[in-house]
Amino acid sequence: MLLLFGAVCCVAPIVTSVGAYVVLASGAQDDGGGIAVGGKVADIPPRMLAAYQRAARQVGRHVPKCRGMRWPILAGIAKVESNHASGRSVAGNGDIRPRIYGVLLNGSGAGGNTTVFPDTDGGRWDGTASGERAVGPFQFLPSTWDGVGKDAGGDGTADPHNADDAALGAAVYLCGKGHDLAKEPQLRAAIFQYNRSAEYVANVHGWIDQYTAANSPGLDNVTGDARTVIEAALAQRGVPYSWGGGTADGPSTGICCSPSGKSGARINGFDCSGLTTYAYAKAGTRLPRTAAAQAGVGQRIPASAGTRALKPGDLVFYAYAPGRDSTIYHVGIYAGSGQMVNAARPGTVVRLDAVDAMSGYAGGARLL
Repeated sequence: MLLLFGAVCCVAPIVTSVGAYVVLASGAQDDGGGIAVGGKVADIPPRMLAAYQRAARQVGRHVPKCRGMRWPILAGIAKVESNHASGRSVAGNGDIRPRIYGVLLNGSGAGGNTTVFPDTDGGRWDGTASGERAVGPFQFLPSTWDGVGKDAGGDGTADPHNADDAALGAAVYLCGKGHDLAKEPQLRAAIFQYNRSAEYVANVHGWIDQYTAANSPGLDNVTGDARTVIEAALAQRGVPYSWGGGTADGPSTGICCSPSGKSGARINGFDCSGLTTYAYAKAGTRLPRTAAAQAGVGQRIPASAGTRALKPGDLVFYAYAPGRDSTIYHVGIYAGSGQMVNAARPGTVVRLDAVDAMSGYAGGARLL
């Protein structure tokens, strides 16, 4: 059974205690979509940050063809639209009070609007039947929300005044029918669709860049092939996990099925060793395909040396029985500062995780 597990990865759970995560020098751990417990980023309230991260993780369920959604994209939109619900309280379930309302869009010129928008919701979301006004931290018109609103929290209501629901609705809207937001032209087009203003696009994009920089590992002192490998892996953040997915050429459709019964047969993405295979190929290094086999190449770094012995670009391994490489079930790419680029498990995306966020640390391997 262990040999079967070693075929693809990952099958062990991520530790979810706050202590298992690291906070970057200038921000929070970026998980490319999962929730970084205890994370902090400059001006973003933690509960709003959690909503953005959760939405980036969930959007693939609603727009399977969407690629490259990252929480900094949602944070950039929300920064410009509501300054992350500034001045409001956000409850544990995501409800925002008092509600956030824009100006009444009656053509008066208030807020720069000269077009009359008739009422569509009877005041349910915008508090007035006299016309339309944008609502919530992402400033949706009720008519738009009616088409893209999602119930992220599972309470039976898609509420634009709920941080989780609003963030997921924004992610769905930006993804459209399947944009690749990792591609700059498509990202800018999606932002423009949100608000048809070149100034708006530039403003939002500036904040996306700031939030992205705050959550990327510092690579100033990383050069050569190690930098090539890390940057190749980081460029895949937001790509879905796919059991058996990933080749030296990039993401691919996976296979059936993980030990938990999750199939990658309809998911174009990476599993853990697929991601490492791809990233190392960018530096001209061909790796064997499975995590256990990858532990047999390069200079082995024993677990007893601790994680401080790792250098950026090293492979990081996890095993059911550390010390027995035949039980290795997972591999990541060390990015420095206690972090690794990671395709963790079904239902997640390629992201940054703390090295100690998984159990069974089994050392590393240096190939570069």
